[in-house]
Order: sequence, then structure tokens, then C-alpha cells
Amino acid sequence: MSKPGTELSRGARRVQEALDAQGVQLQVRELPQSTRTALDAAQAVGCSVGQIAKSLVLIARNSQQPILAVVSGSNRLDERKLAERVGEPVRMASADEVRQATGFAIGGVPPVGHAAVLRTFIDAELLQYDTVWAAAGTPRAVFQLSPAELTRITGGEVVTIA
Repeated sequence: MSKPGTELSRGARRVQEALDAQGVQLQVRELPQSTRTALDAAQAVGCSVGQIAKSLVLIARNSQQPILAVVSGSNRLDERKLAERVGEPVRMASADEVRQATGFAIGGVPPVGHAAVLRTFIDAELLQYDTVWAAAGTPRAVFQLSPAELTRITGGEVVTIA
């Protein structure tokens, strides 16, 4: 966790500013250990892997529009199910496409604060938890929130995509 009086790194600060702009009382935490993977993040914050809300960027194949899928860390995204919801085939975005769409690198992509507004889908399985943890702009930054807050601040559609 960031020590009181210390500054957040640039990426984490951008996420904190996005959260503040949403009017939510959520706090970005920078940790000494990696939160790059769902397992790393769960170990770092002391929660189950399922409580990690991993942000995956995909590209709709026909329209080339980026899409955000926020998936429980214990689940694997089913691209076919997501494609049905999107209305066209999808593919995982490349590292460059992720950075272009969100302004963040893989391993720290948050569910908010992106370079552009992304159509967002939330894994329904996240709703079983009282709280979940999401990446906050760097491979060592996270924030905790309720699934209801996650849905509200992202404008995401809750769907079965795992």
C-alpha cells in the first residue's frame, strides 16, 4: 500500500483521478509485490482468485471496436459467448491495441480511466462476492470495490461470459 504522504505513480494516479471523477470513495493502493496476474493479485491482497476482476481488452472483428470484458480471476473468458453479446466475432487485442484503447499496458489495465469509452461486459460470477479487486494502472496497483460499484462506474452489462 502507498504510504501516507507518498505520491502514486503516474498510471495509478490516473486511475485514482478517474475514480474521484466518478464520485466514489475508492482508494488506489500501490503494493510492493506484483499484481500482474490474478493469482499474484489475490496473493498480494489476501483474497480468493475469484475476487480479482481482471480487465481484458478484445477487438470486434468486423467493426474493429475495442471491447472490455471484466472477468473473475478464476474464470476463463468464453470468446464465443462474448461474441454473441457483441453481435460479431471478437479476438483478444494485441499489447499495442490494449495500450491504444485504454492508455494502459497489459498487467495493469483498470476497468476505468481509459483513453476512450469502451463497451464493457462484466462477468456475472463477480456478483457473488461482497468485494472484488481490480487493477489500477500498473502491475503493482489495485483498488477494492463492490461488484455493484464496478458495474456502475464502468457502465458495464452483467453477462455470463465464462
